[in-house]
Amino acid sequence: MDTRPVLVIGGTGTIGRRVVAALRDKGVPVRAASRRSEVHFDWDAPETWKAALDGVRAVFITPLDAPPPRTPALVEQAVAAGVERLVLLSARGVEVPGYFGPESVITECHLEGERAVRASGAAWTVLKPAWFAQNFSEGLFRDSVLAGELALPVGDGRAAFVDADDIAAVAVAALTEDGHDGQVYELSGPRALSVADALAEISRATGRPVRFADVTVEGFTEMLAGAGVPAEDAAVWANALTPIRTSGDAVVADGVERALGRPPRDFAAFADDAAKSGAWEG
Repeated sequence: MDTRPVLVIGGTGTIGRRVVAALRDKGVPVRAASRRSEVHFDWDAPETWKAALDGVRAVFITPLDAPPPRTPALVEQAVAAGVERLVLLSARGVEVPGYFGPESVITECHLEGERAVRASGAAWTVLKPAWFAQNFSEGLFRDSVLAGELALPVGDGRAAFVDADDIAAVAVAALTEDGHDGQVYELSGPRALSVADALAEISRATGRPVRFADVTVEGFTEMLAGAGVPAEDAAVWANALTPIRTSGDAVVADGVERALGRPPRDFAAFADDAAKSGAWEG
């Protein structure tokens, strides 16, 4: 058994912390790295990368969604340090022009990262998830869900929201098992829902009404600005919602099934589990 650790970059984030926990459950040595963890890693401080990479056999990469792309430089350092396997968390649709709106920093940063791991010479796997179900329970949408109303510029657009636990399970399989080299896994849930549909599932699970309010993109960015979000960040969020608004994320993908041999978890199961865990308790 290879006792060298797996490095999880972004080890305290939505996906990264789940990857860390699942690897530890399997008895795999793990090195969780972020700006806030014991193993310090900062995308804006390349001098922190070498120590994080030293002696690891595989890396799970949660990239930085901000220009300039940093992933290619990290991949180069990782391969030079002897890393044998790279698993990259990318995003669904980045290769499709306009998927995230007319302008998006998300697209090129992810594409540069994908190109880098493909050309690295190491074994690689790319994960391309749809919108996370956990955005409702621990992300951008949670406070609004708690308040009883979620206002978004998405209309009746739909998305096949994917459970973060499924994304982490696919990542762990790719990091520890054979058969995933050179694979690109597009990850989604088993059905497409509108935001109103998703909130109805949450209302059912919690017993508390949560309503959807459709707003314009301009109204949404103004609302974020009023909450203290910088204009540039507000624009990024508005663009990121484009795949829901256009139903680009509505297509059900087969990545979870191909990687794990089972169907993805349904949004209703996510809502039930999140409610039981107290995710929506104020």
